[in-house]
Formats: sequence, C-alpha cells, structure tokens
Amino acid sequence: MFVVTGGGTGIGRAVSLALARSGEDVLVTGRRLGPLESLADERGGIRYFQCDNSQVEDVERLVDQLDAPVRGLVHCAGGNPAIGRRDPVSLDEEVALLNETMAGNLTSAVLTTLALEQRLADDASVVLFGSIAAERGVGYYGPAKAAVGSFAVGLAARLGPRGIRVNCLSPGYIAGTEFFRGGMTEAREEQLRAQTFIGRVGALEDVVAATMFLLSSGSRHVTGQTIHLNGGAFTSR
Repeated sequence: MFVVTGGGTGIGRAVSLALARSGEDVLVTGRRLGPLESLADERGGIRYFQCDNSQVEDVERLVDQLDAPVRGLVHCAGGNPAIGRRDPVSLDEEVALLNETMAGNLTSAVLTTLALEQRLADDASVVLFGSIAAERGVGYYGPAKAAVGSFAVGLAARLGPRGIRVNCLSPGYIAGTEFFRGGMTEAREEQLRAQTFIGRVGALEDVVAATMFLLSSGSRHVTGQTIHLNGGAFTSR
C-alpha cells in the first residue's frame, strides 16, 4: 500500500489519483475532511484518514489504519502559513509563526516517517517535499523546507541498509494548487515563468511524473538526494 499525506488537495491529491489509477491501494491523510471525502468519491481504491501529521496523537492513530506493508510514503503535508496573513508585530507573534511553520513542514515529516518506519517494506521509497523556497530564503517557510531536505539525508543513511530509499523532491512554482490561497496574480505568474530556462511554469503532472519515478524500481539507486523540479529557475550547479 501507499500512504500520501496532505493528499486532499494540490500535489498530494494528484499523486493519490495517479497511484489509484495504477491499481494501488492508497491511504490519504489531510486535516480537512471535505477534500478527503471528495477525493475518495472521485476514485475507488483510495481510503482516507483525517489527520494532522504534526500531532503525535494523530500520527499514532494513523499507524493503526495500516493493514499492509507500506511500499511508498509520499509526504506532501505542509505549507506556508504566512501567506495571506499580516506580518507579525511582536516577538511573540514571530515565534508563533515560526513554530507553526516548522511544525507543519519539518515536524510533520519527522513524526510521520518515524511513526511509519517499522511498517515500511524493505524495498520501500519515501518521498519528502521540499521547495525552491529553501534556496531563496523565503520567511520561515524556506528554512523549514531546507531542514526537510537535510532530514531526508540522515533518514536515507539510516534506512538504507533495509533497501529503503529516501529523497526530497523540491518543486518551484506549480500551477493548479491552493498553495497561494488565490493570491497568485497573472503578473507574478509571468515573473515566475520568466525565471525558468524553458519558458513554462510547472504543472501538477510534472510533479506526479517525478514522484512516480521515485516510487518505482527505476529509482532503486537514487537516495539521499534533493531533486529540483523548477524548469531551471534554480540550478544546483
């Protein structure tokens, strides 16, 4: 079976649907019940569990939902809570935003992978999600995603003897998600498109294709990597 966190919307939803279309048994988590129900109604083979992956109690209950070894874990849960909010005006508000951002991105990745570790099949693949923001220093979201990439390296080393691969997929701007909560303007999208080498913004199917590769046996010698998916908007060399 495959577990996709944050699978009710955006990238997680697209990955869940692709796995289900391939005939896989998929368990999807998310904090909002409505999108999970809609996803399950749209495609058979998808089960859901309402869960905040940054909360110990929720993740422990998630483990109880597993009835087969996990061949793939795709951790899409996370986001930038600063989007659409006013800037913090006190140190207390800064710390609250920092803690919320780290919890949603890094803490959720750590808790989920550690909780499911003993349920992972010995040839499983774990795909964590970073962001181009890790290279751009975007608020607290960028540092949180950079930490996810670093965590993936240590986890890959620890789980490698079992044949388990761990990679961090780091997208740039991907159209068709709720990430910007309706705040993406045509001018900003054009600016992001112009930053790429190939003159196009990313699409959900681009992320799905990369994720499916990392979940497949074709990536059996790929682990401990941050893989950039941004059309050249950021280059690693």
